[in-house]
Amino acid sequence: QVQLVESGGGLVQAGGSLRLVCAASGLTFSKYVMGWFRQAPGKEREFVAAISWSGGMKYYADSVKGRFTISRDNAKNTVSLQMNSLKPEDTAVYYCAATTDYYGVGRGGPVDFWGQGSQVTVSS
Repeated sequence: QVQLVESGGGLVQAGGSLRLVCAASGLTFSKYVMGWFRQAPGKEREFVAAISWSGGMKYYADSVKGRFTISRDNAKNTVSLQMNSLKPEDTAVYYCAATTDYYGVGRGGPVDFWGQGSQVTVSS
C-alpha cells in the first residue's frame, strides 16, 4: 500500500533551520505532485508548498515564501522541505501529501495520500 513517511521534525529556536524529508513507497512517485501542509494546535490544516511532477514548478504559501524551499528526488522517491528563518508561528505538525492536481493542491483541491505528520516546534 501507499506510504508517505515524514522525518526531520523537532525543536528549534527562532531563526533556526530544519529540513523535513518525506519518503514515499507503493506509488509511482514521478506521477504525483507532492506537497507539504501543516496544522497548528486549534487551527485548520493549511497548505505550505507544492512541487510538480518533475520538480520544475513550485509554489508556496505567502507565509513561508522566501524562507522555505521544497525539492524532490524522483530517483529516491523523496520530497524535502528546507525551512530557514523559522518563527514561533511555524510551530505545527507538518504533513506530506501526494496528489495529481498541481494547481488545485494549494486551493483546497483533493489529496490522494497523506503522511502521518511530523512535529515542528519553534521556541521564541
